[in-house]
Amino acid sequence: MKIIYLHQYFTTPSMHGGTRSYELARRLVGMGHEVHMVTSDTRPQGKSRGWRETNESGIQVHWLPVPYNNSMKYTERIRSFGQFAVDSSRRAAQLSGDIFFATSTPLTIAVPGLLASRWNSRPMVFEVRDLWPAIPIAVGALKSRSAILAAQMLEKAAYAGAAHIVALSPGMKAGVEAAGVPPEKITVIPNLCDPEHFQVPASAGAEFRAKYPWLGNRPMVLYAGTLGMVNGLDYLVRLAADMLTRDPEVRFVIMGQGREEASLHALAQRLGVRDRNLFFLPSVPKAQLPAVLSAATIATNPVTDVPCMQDNSANKFFDALAAGRPLAINSGGWQAELLEREPFGLRLPPKDIPAAGALLASRLRDPKWLAQAGALAARLGRERYSADIAAQRLAEVLQRAAARS
Repeated sequence: MKIIYLHQYFTTPSMHGGTRSYELARRLVGMGHEVHMVTSDTRPQGKSRGWRETNESGIQVHWLPVPYNNSMKYTERIRSFGQFAVDSSRRAAQLSGDIFFATSTPLTIAVPGLLASRWNSRPMVFEVRDLWPAIPIAVGALKSRSAILAAQMLEKAAYAGAAHIVALSPGMKAGVEAAGVPPEKITVIPNLCDPEHFQVPASAGAEFRAKYPWLGNRPMVLYAGTLGMVNGLDYLVRLAADMLTRDPEVRFVIMGQGREEASLHALAQRLGVRDRNLFFLPSVPKAQLPAVLSAATIATNPVTDVPCMQDNSANKFFDALAAGRPLAINSGGWQAELLEREPFGLRLPPKDIPAAGALLASRLRDPKWLAQAGALAARLGRERYSADIAAQRLAEVLQRAAARS
């Protein structure tokens, strides 16, 4: 098949960000499919305005310079989404593949998917990475009644126009069903692990620790990801403040960037933890993340306390599994249910910082528990959530959709 893969924020391991689309696409190429990735260059160099093409592990990537970062104002983000939706529609239509695969977010990726699909009379499969617009509405990022109505209409159009829908978690599948989509039209393909790249020698973690005198051999609690509104990272800052009274040698590391960065720094300063037991580090390319996780005692995937965030399928959750690191979460949903069945980490109380601190402190100094949880995390990543399994399932979905048309 010739697959036109639409993802506005496609990244390779040499770049910052999640690499789900890269890992899936390169495996589709390995199966013999021709894959064209239509994406944006969010940090364009110079004044280039036109498309450029590169080959990334056999994927033919079409890059359009459209600046974007997490610290942009809401109106700037909308402008970025709109520009890419319009220009990528033309590009995707011209590529005329056997099937179009559009992955959100943003939800506006449905526009080029639908238009190119109809222009070429070929099907579109739509991937739901987050329940938009439910999440931005829930956290207050989307407030205008007209904007909410437009987003809800686009959501319905995407679901109705798709030949099939891929959801990244059971909760997301339920959310799509709640919008009126029959369950047989939805396949759950969770986010993925790449143990091949994340299982690195212990020396890699030791080298990372050696860079920072404040870290040394102390327990390290890691968050590596976007510092955004939905991530609820004030929880970790408050947890660090509680930990000062329990085990002041524990080190919290928040690695990343985003629009909440300044407010998190201010909160850490006010609570007296910044550069004391909590340290902020810049984000690193995905290829460097295995060494960081190797250094961590426990990784975290906190989210803001709104119900729809329980359905998330974040990269950092699966990166921890791939690296064989125990994971701490502070939400319910499918991840909490998985933790109950397979104790590869901790579910911290979302509204009780002292209880969360006591539980975390007890596990950080328990070598036997850490080893068992880490081994179980690695097994889950390898046997249940590997990129090879996800790519095979996606290929089957795309082939069925193309055959039916």
